[in-house]
This record gives sequence, structure tokens and C-alpha cells, in this order.
Amino acid sequence: MQTTFSLAQLADPNIAVADTILRACVHCGFCQAACPTYVLLGDELDSPRGRIYLIKEMLEHDAPATPEVVTHIDRCLSCLACMTTCPSGVHYMHLVDHARAHIEVTYKRPLVDRLMRLFLAHVMPYPRRLRMAMVAGVIGKPFAPLLAAIGLKPLAAAARLAPLRAPGTMTEPGVYPAQGPRKGRVALLTGCANEALAPQITQAAIRLLNRHGVEAVVAPDAGCCGSLEHHIGREAGALSKARANIDAWTREIEGEGLDAILITISGCGTTVKDYGFMLRTDPAYAARAAKVSGLARDVSEYLAALGVKPAAQPSNLAVAYHSACSLQHGQKVHRQPKDLLTACGFVVKEIPEAHLCCGSAGTYNIMQPEIAGRLLGRKIGNIGKTAPDMIAAGNIGCITQIASGTSIPVLHVVELIDWATGGPLPEPLKGRFS
Repeated sequence: MQTTFSLAQLADPNIAVADTILRACVHCGFCQAACPTYVLLGDELDSPRGRIYLIKEMLEHDAPATPEVVTHIDRCLSCLACMTTCPSGVHYMHLVDHARAHIEVTYKRPLVDRLMRLFLAHVMPYPRRLRMAMVAGVIGKPFAPLLAAIGLKPLAAAARLAPLRAPGTMTEPGVYPAQGPRKGRVALLTGCANEALAPQITQAAIRLLNRHGVEAVVAPDAGCCGSLEHHIGREAGALSKARANIDAWTREIEGEGLDAILITISGCGTTVKDYGFMLRTDPAYAARAAKVSGLARDVSEYLAALGVKPAAQPSNLAVAYHSACSLQHGQKVHRQPKDLLTACGFVVKEIPEAHLCCGSAGTYNIMQPEIAGRLLGRKIGNIGKTAPDMIAAGNIGCITQIASGTSIPVLHVVELIDWATGGPLPEPLKGRFS
């Protein structure tokens, strides 16, 4: 694709990156069949190729975002399926992230939209605040249809997603020592929504690692990875959270050392692995950010290399494995979760149309509930074809989204591996399996 950025524009490192990405696109359209919104809506502007044209025009003319541009960029899930299928290596993720940042500073959204985004930025990245909001969400569940009818669809979607079961105790920061001789030392990111909704995931990971001789550190000053703000264009907040995590993990790296930084939330993992890029122009953080990104691993990557020792083989329990977009497309992790589940005795079922998003996509199921609902229905239908005993995924957003549409238990991969290697039976399986 030809571009016409001026030399002055190209002096901006973000525009220079955008120019390189745009020039890599050859208009082939292979991305369209992989794009969930194009598959559903059939609109060229709701495909990666169409959005690339809109972004190119906006950035080349250094123009404020228009309502049309905002509509189609907002509909993008950032599932990154287009990057998996693109034969030219177009790095769409960095392009759309820059477009969202541009929209944030050049476009004034409607009041309800602005308020909802303020809520997302000031509540969701903070587990204790989010837990308080969840209580309000449970109270508001019966009123979700009314909220939708009066135009408050994001609030209605948030109420529908609020879990009815109270989450467990949040994970305490500190050092969790290995059982027996220490084979490794890792940091664990507890995350924000993950810790508010399902702290048992982190706790299962800690037990599992300790049982296999790995010391796990939950750094006291590490928190939200920044992805929630990053994907709504609030770059200052996202980078602030990235720097806080880098500082926290650097202290561990320079102290007793870390073999890896493990992440059980694949959306966060994609962002942490991108810290090196996000902070590439910050002289105080660029080198440390690159080091942190280099150490970041999805928990399944580390466990696959470590090897797990099943204590009791689950007897032919069928698991439909949902590969989160941020894991399969963002991090290119495909085999490890399925291999681990198989090694633990589960029968892993492949879900049809596995490349298509479930509709969670961070906060997408709140901000774009209609499209997210259609994607969820499609995903639940495909899962049903496998007739599973349970569903496994590697991302809390996917787990929450899918659980809202089915009575089949939905768990994190690490919870099942923990159970199979001597840990407790996960709560959603109690009364179903022993």
C-alpha cells in the first residue's frame, strides 16, 4: 500500500511505525474470512482491510477521527486473527492501537460512552473497586433489560456478566516457596479482573508450580498490566501501569533473579510481551521493558517445558478447549495447553471455528454487547457440537463470557492441571466429578 506521509510526520516514531505497517499491506483480503466482525456483518469497513484504509486516511491527513471511523474501529475486537492469516506480516495490532490513541485525543464521544469508559479505566484495573462494582452488578441483573431499553446497553451488559457466586479470597503478595529442591523461580502476574473474579486461578498456578519445585513470587507492587486502558486509547494510564510492573519485576530480577514472568491471563500476556515495543522510546524504561517482555511467558508455555506429573488420571473426561484469541493469535501459543491437558488424562476436544472470538475481547462484551452476544451464541453452538464434560480456556475474559451462555463448567486450564496433579477439585466441578 502506498502512503504519503510527510517527512515531518515521519519524524514521529508512532507515525513511522504506522507507515511501515501500512506499506506492508498488499490489499489481498485474506484477512476478511478470519475477521469475526466481517463474518457477521459483511461490511468491508468492518474488516481489517477496510479499517486499515480508514486509519491510513485519518493519519495521513492528521485529521480528527470522524464518527464513521470511530464506529468501525470500535467494532474491532483486536482478536488479531487477521495477523495469523495475513501472508504479508501486517502488524495490525500496533496500527489499531495507535488509531485508538488518536481517536481518544481527537474525538469527543457521547456522554454515556465517555462515562462508561471512565468507569472502565477507573474501576476495572483495580480488583477491590471491581469487586464492589460486581455487587452493584448482581443487584442490577434483574434490571438489565430495562437498562438496555433506555439506551444504557453497556451497563446492561455489565450487569448480565456479573457473577452470582462470590469470588474467593484474593491472592496475597509474597514468596511462595517450592516443595523440595528448588528447580526455578518465577514471578506471577495476578492481574486485575482475574484477581477480582477468579483468584483461585492464580492460587492453582502457585500450588502447581510449588508442587513441581518452582518458587513463585507475587510482587507486591505489580498490578494491572495496562491492557484495559491501552485498548480504549488511554495511553498515559496504560504506560503508567506498565512502568509500575516493570519496576516491581526488575527488583526481583536484580534481587534473587527470575527464570520467567508467568501470566495466567492471556490478554495480559499479549500486552506484557509487547512492553518492549510500547516503551521503546522511553530512555528510562526501554531496556528494562525489553527484558521483562523477553521473560514473559504464558503459564502453559512454562509448564510444558517444565513437565507435569499427574497424580491421578481423570477418567476420559472430555474437555472442549477454547483457545483465547490473545493466546492463539496474539502470542502464537497453540499446542502447549492441549498437550498439558492430554498429559493429565483429559480427552481434548477441538471446537469448530476455533479461530473465531467468543466476543469477550477485554471490555468488548460491555462496549459492543450486540456483536459480542452474536459471537457468544456462535461459540456456544460450536462448543455444543463437541459434547464436552467441561470447557477449558486460558483467559478470564473468555471464561466469564462463555460461562454466561452455558451451564457447562468453564475453568482455566491451570485449574484442571492442578487438580490432575494432586490439587483440590475445582469449585465448578464439585457435585459433578470426584
